[in-house]
Amino acid sequence: MTTTNNTPRRLRLAMIGGGQGAFIGGVHRMAARLDDRFELVAGAFSSQAERNLATANELGIDEQRCYADYAALLAGEAAREDGAQVVAIVTPNHLHYPAALASLEAGFHVVCEKPMTLSVEEAEQLAQAAEKSARHFVLMHNYAGYPLVQHARELIAEGALGQLRHVQVEYIQEWLSEPPEADNRQAAWRLDPTQVGAAGCLGDIGVHAFQLAQFISGQRVSEVSAELVTAVPGRALDDNVQALLRFNGGARGMLWASQTAAGYENALTIRVIGEKASLQWAQEQPNELWLKPLNGPSQRLTRRDDWLSAGIGQGVRVPGGHPEGYIEAFANLYQALADGHMSGECPAWLPGIDDGVDGMRFIAAAITSSQAASAWTPLHSTNDTVRKTLQRTLYE
Repeated sequence: MTTTNNTPRRLRLAMIGGGQGAFIGGVHRMAARLDDRFELVAGAFSSQAERNLATANELGIDEQRCYADYAALLAGEAAREDGAQVVAIVTPNHLHYPAALASLEAGFHVVCEKPMTLSVEEAEQLAQAAEKSARHFVLMHNYAGYPLVQHARELIAEGALGQLRHVQVEYIQEWLSEPPEADNRQAAWRLDPTQVGAAGCLGDIGVHAFQLAQFISGQRVSEVSAELVTAVPGRALDDNVQALLRFNGGARGMLWASQTAAGYENALTIRVIGEKASLQWAQEQPNELWLKPLNGPSQRLTRRDDWLSAGIGQGVRVPGGHPEGYIEAFANLYQALADGHMSGECPAWLPGIDDGVDGMRFIAAAITSSQAASAWTPLHSTNDTVRKTLQRTLYE
């Protein structure tokens, strides 16, 4: 399919990971197709040959473009005139860095699940590779794709809250409250140090909360005082994180991430308090944003494209009052990538390499802080202990 100016409308997409039974792969595929801007043409969906081929057949992918691993995929697609242009990496964490690095070096644009790597050093190396490649790199912090999250960010940048004082963010779930996680494939790899490194809950959802706090507030976290705990005995990694945050713009904050919070499904919430007003948003009610002025009545703002700014309004697909949510937020990141490919420059809000580097610095600093009795730890330290806290454990 082509547009009237003969520019291909759909970008050709390949996927690494996301085979049958993998939750996030299906989400990416739905999101990429929502605005008809991408076409899935190839994949290395699973290291298990039978599941890999079954996924390709299920998705209607030519068996010749169903590859045994990401190296074969990159070589095969690079050699084709109609080869993939974008690679989506939706594997467990330990494959993010090598697959992303190889994709950039092979000349592909990259969409990568978080966390970007397993160490600060790897994140910085990947940033250098991305700059050298001049390819687009999108880190899938999907919550930045919600229109009202972007509107909150815009209001703060315009000064609607005045000087920021407090940022409180929490991301709590119940799904790992009970063992044994070995019976749950999704749980098993997320709590396996050989696949996720040294961070459990911290790297899975804590980094989402961190990115959202920086994204909305417009300030960067400079120091952290954190405690990581394992609520369920016998686990090798954390399942609960609590942290105090110091921001470079003077705000102070708190972050709580837990996967052992009974009764909570996917409760990501954020409150940003300024000298003149506050904002509050919750992912489970994503179509409303609360603006709470000092000494005035609270205002419930809804997701309507007729009053959001033009850039944000692009991410609204149905009239106000018709709920939009999780898949659409993912789709907004894919849409922004497609727009960036057409124009040559992605929108400034689109999460990318810098978010990935900051996320790894936060994870490393939080672990270092927790190991030092919650001592205040800078995120941008050049201390080797902090930089190497999260070392690669298994890539073979």
